Amino acid sequence: MKLAFLYAGQGAQHVGMGQDLYAQYPAFRQVLDNAPVDFDLKKLSFEGPEEQLNDTRYTQPCMVAFAAGVTAILKDAGITPDYTAGLSLGEYSALHCAGVLDAETAISLVAFRGEAMAKAVTGRPSGMAAVLNLDRDTLSQVCQQASDAGVVEITNYNCPGQLVISGDAAAVEKASELAKEAGAKRVLPLKVSGPFHTSLMAPAGDALRERFATVNFHDMEIPVLFNCLGDLKGETDTIPALLERQVQSSVYLEDTIRRLAELGVDTVVEIGPGRALSGFVRKTAKEIKCYPVETVEELTAAIAALKGE
Repeated sequence: MKLAFLYAGQGAQHVGMGQDLYAQYPAFRQVLDNAPVDFDLKKLSFEGPEEQLNDTRYTQPCMVAFAAGVTAILKDAGITPDYTAGLSLGEYSALHCAGVLDAETAISLVAFRGEAMAKAVTGRPSGMAAVLNLDRDTLSQVCQQASDAGVVEITNYNCPGQLVISGDAAAVEKASELAKEAGAKRVLPLKVSGPFHTSLMAPAGDALRERFATVNFHDMEIPVLFNCLGDLKGETDTIPALLERQVQSSVYLEDTIRRLAELGVDTVVEIGPGRALSGFVRKTAKEIKCYPVETVEELTAAIAALKGE
């Protein structure tokens, strides 16, 4: 078996996430109890309110704390991956898993990242939408046609048949209509609070570059596949530069999954609320077996299966 951990990103969060894990696993409790944030992370994750949890400034540390807690449980069970990756925000959880960032540093960084992303577009109406069953080239042309209404770009290449666009609200709305005219099966607005992974996030990238200068990035103990590459990093790539680039450029998750398959990965554990990534894996590389892990029941079953019990 060759194993990869895939970490969920924004949009997967929901009120109540992690509550059963917190009650049962000391390793999970330790991560959440020590989260370096200026709000009650446990109360917000377990009880809401949902509107606040969906605000990127709060979503990001809550999600990374959840992921780090689950990673700690799996590590205690003797389960570590051969490769790791994450969707957008989940890349920070992947870097934590790989030993690049400790849990507290990862949570602190994404709290800063969330603030920087919120500030980057304050007062600028924005949106994101999933576009189903339209190819990359056609959607790219659609975005160009809609650009007279503002910035709109392809931000996520999730799997065959699912792309995501983001940018100024008016431009996203226009591109959504044009995408339907061009043959998209459906266009679904997404529950997020900003035009993530577009050029509009350049100020956030600048802020992150300054913050990264104060952070100690350790050597990778496990290979990480990066969002903006859809692959392992090259010899001249640096992790801070890739993270700075990531916040303002497209996420190539489909390419990442295909690369994992090429590397011989046959099993994936999806860490985070929801099962979106497992769905992307099934649509991209059907031969890879997926174990979504969010609840105590799912985690127990996954550990037993991975250990052959």
